[in-house]
Amino acid sequence: MTSSAVDRAAVPEVPVSRRRTVFDHTAVPVLGFTAVLVVVALAALAIGRYTVPPNEIVRILLGQFLPLAQTWYPQEQTVILEVRLPRVLLSILLGAGLALTGAVMQAVFRNPLASAQVLGVSSGASFGGVLVLLAGFGGAALVGGAFAGGVLALALVVAIARAVPGAPLLMIILGGTVVGAMFQAMVSFITYIADPYSELPSIVFWLMGSLATASYTKVLTAAVPILLAGVVVLALRWRLNILAMGDEDATALGIEPRRMRTLLLVCVALITAGSVSVAGVIGWVGLVVPHLVRMLVGTDNRRVLPVSALLGAAYLTAIDTLSRSLTTAEIPIGILTAIIGAPFFVILLIRNRSRLWGSDA
Repeated sequence: MTSSAVDRAAVPEVPVSRRRTVFDHTAVPVLGFTAVLVVVALAALAIGRYTVPPNEIVRILLGQFLPLAQTWYPQEQTVILEVRLPRVLLSILLGAGLALTGAVMQAVFRNPLASAQVLGVSSGASFGGVLVLLAGFGGAALVGGAFAGGVLALALVVAIARAVPGAPLLMIILGGTVVGAMFQAMVSFITYIADPYSELPSIVFWLMGSLATASYTKVLTAAVPILLAGVVVLALRWRLNILAMGDEDATALGIEPRRMRTLLLVCVALITAGSVSVAGVIGWVGLVVPHLVRMLVGTDNRRVLPVSALLGAAYLTAIDTLSRSLTTAEIPIGILTAIIGAPFFVILLIRNRSRLWGSDA
């Protein structure tokens, strides 16, 4: 594919001569969004039925490492350390990972509509996870099952796109729709045959996507695959810019495009599996956040990926805070992310309709 076929919304194009901006250096947006994440995390720890002042939250956290005089109530420490902190850590971890998956897939496929949700990876991971739950396992087995399902779904989408030449962007979207529907049907079948008293309630609640059962054990379970794959993706972010130049140019610069794409997509499947295994399906984060980041910092993947991780962490933490604060009964976070993400997806479809229904040129 020549450089003229590269989607401008998903791939960076850096002119040789241009006016420098404040976002030319990666450190500036990274520091800025890190500050945003810290503020959102403190707000999430403070907000709830039992309100804790932010200054006491800071003292409670620092008091675990420093010999500070105790000025907080024991109940406040219990609420922060045992209830809210693992939930906030999990939302930060999952939000960063899911946003990274969207940014990587949009760059790899040169498609602004690509995400783990749209391409059926989340549905495949759900199917693998539900099979493991039906068998009565959890923990590492759940991560492994979700990973296998996600990789299988991704492989099927790529095979469908390659089988029909002429309109790869269209076939990727259609292939993802078909594969996602197929795996979703199999998930529905499993929920139909599951025992309605012992197995079905846990499967249905898990599929809706929720952080209500967050714990330090789940944080550790998700951290291993997400951090491992996330570090690899961030270390290779500059190579995404080279892949955007086309396979011939990338090969001339010493990069094997097929091997690099395979490695990146395996990382995407691993992050998705880690997320799905502990919180169920939380969709649309990987579609919404990277586009917001490109509006703010441009399209250079060296900036897009780390900033997407930070904004995704802050975004999901804020949504989770809303999910447990809007009503007396907690709203599954997957519902809120879909309510916000679905209209955003429609806007993207309208803006990119000429590319989806036309050629890639």
